Amino acid sequence: MSEGRALAGPAEETQPRARHDMEGPKQPFSPEDTQKGTPPSKDAFLTPRVWLYAFLAALACLEIGRSYHADRMVKTVAYPDLYEASISEIQVGLDAGHFTSVDLVKVKHQTYFARIEEVNLRGPTLRAVYELNPSALSTAASMDYERRKTGKRSVLHGIPILLKDNIATVTSEGMNTTAGSYSLLGSVVPEDAGVVKRLRKAGAVILGKASMTEFAHFRSDHMASGWSGIVGQNTNAYYSSADPCGSSSGSGVAASIGLVAVTLGTETDGSIICPSSHNNLAGVKPTVGLTSRAGVIPISEHQDTVGPMTRSITDAAIVLSVIAGKDSNDGYTLSQPPVVPDYTKALDKNALSGKRIGVPRRVFLDSSITGADPYVNIVFEQALTTIRNLGATIVDPADLPSADELVDFQHEEFVTNVDFKIQINAYFEALLENPSGVRSLADLIAFNDAHPELEKPEGFADQSRLIASEATTGRNQTFLDSLAANQDLGAIRGIDAALKLHDLDALVLPATGKSTTPAAIAGYPMVTVPLGFYPDTVVIKPSGPLTVYPAPGVPIGLAFIGTAYSEFDLISFGYAYEQKTQTRLARKAFPAAVPQTQLKDVVAKK
Repeated sequence: MSEGRALAGPAEETQPRARHDMEGPKQPFSPEDTQKGTPPSKDAFLTPRVWLYAFLAALACLEIGRSYHADRMVKTVAYPDLYEASISEIQVGLDAGHFTSVDLVKVKHQTYFARIEEVNLRGPTLRAVYELNPSALSTAASMDYERRKTGKRSVLHGIPILLKDNIATVTSEGMNTTAGSYSLLGSVVPEDAGVVKRLRKAGAVILGKASMTEFAHFRSDHMASGWSGIVGQNTNAYYSSADPCGSSSGSGVAASIGLVAVTLGTETDGSIICPSSHNNLAGVKPTVGLTSRAGVIPISEHQDTVGPMTRSITDAAIVLSVIAGKDSNDGYTLSQPPVVPDYTKALDKNALSGKRIGVPRRVFLDSSITGADPYVNIVFEQALTTIRNLGATIVDPADLPSADELVDFQHEEFVTNVDFKIQINAYFEALLENPSGVRSLADLIAFNDAHPELEKPEGFADQSRLIASEATTGRNQTFLDSLAANQDLGAIRGIDAALKLHDLDALVLPATGKSTTPAAIAGYPMVTVPLGFYPDTVVIKPSGPLTVYPAPGVPIGLAFIGTAYSEFDLISFGYAYEQKTQTRLARKAFPAAVPQTQLKDVVAKK
């Protein structure tokens, strides 16, 4: 196992560092210091003891002054509340010297690490964070030094970020990349993932790895969201034992309560949008090929994408501007537009004015098909009123011509089954080391069977999707036909058809049910923002062996959907809606899930 500070087991009790007593002062005067024959000054007649007393008195005065200054600083500086702190707010404090990146990430009893310890394996045991980065402190110190000497690299300079545990980081840094599976514990990746390289170049501090649904929910269609063998069951911070959704579950929960500044998730179908929705976040699922998937444990090259999960659209725009771009290790990125936009320029409160927004009502707002609670449609209708009031024309309905065919279609499952076997085999083979001995999908299935105490506890034993994937025979004509059908249903007769037929700028739907599927199979982008919260009267239902959904207070998201590389527009629409409604601020997590450690507490102890 690597040297990373794993958080999947019992909470550690770290001994406080010993304090070293300050050395006594050197004697300030000795006879040898005077020239022979020169009369000593009156100070020469002070005894060493008197000098010691004088020194200590001066030191005490200095310390009193420092304490007064620190107390005044804590009282007068408006430290950002880490539950909501934005990248910009943190940067203001870092630039002003009110605190440092080291203050943000420092070990036990300091800021983000302390906030994680409060709720991750203690208190509500949310299990949102799998592992902390043992190199985070040294990286933070380096970024602090660089800030002082040469300035910031970018707006992410010194900002802590959590990565989903399927995004590779070099093993020498001290962390694992496991996708939640013991089969990858201690494995050695050849290099950082492409998006991690971009984050490091921008000066971000990798704080650790967020938990996730094992193998990005690909072990089984019946696997509970947020569960993995290596972490156990991650749960939502807005209701005890509520479903966090997945597979980027830990990223969603960690960002939702300020365990870190921002997080990254990945999506094949719904794995950024759904956990962002369930956790009161802004999430961006980029066009396939806008962000590199190199070094990300794969499902399907035709659908996988990496994107930000944050507490605001502004922060999502900042992060996306950094991680988007071409990567020679991911050929899909080479066909993106030549210039990556600065997505922060999309942040316009009036962006919806004069726009045409369509509602693909058929299938996607039918609760008998989607299984969504009726309350979802109630708050969605309220959102449409808000969008109208922001100056947009609502075209309703603006149905996808392919909608009915998307209800029970099998093409997506077949394509991803074929892709997964090919790509996960390649991932295992590319590892420099893997202590489990797993080098293929067949090995993975056998490993799970051989270690049921780790990977197949009661209620979590199913691996039928892995088995179905192993049974595929490659990218044959049947595969190519299914791939073409996905493009037809999702793009040609799906999103693109609706946009063209009704002259639309975007589509809008609740970020629940089947709303993510057309964009997933088309490879198109989605942006979600907070829409509302389930009422206290909602009927609570089991969603897994240890989780429930819906549940009182659990968030619901609103999704804007567009064609390829329309992220700029979607972000602008999401921003306008977010700024008007401020829905995220309407409700906090349940009290035990709200971490108490704040920056002002850390600075006061310095």
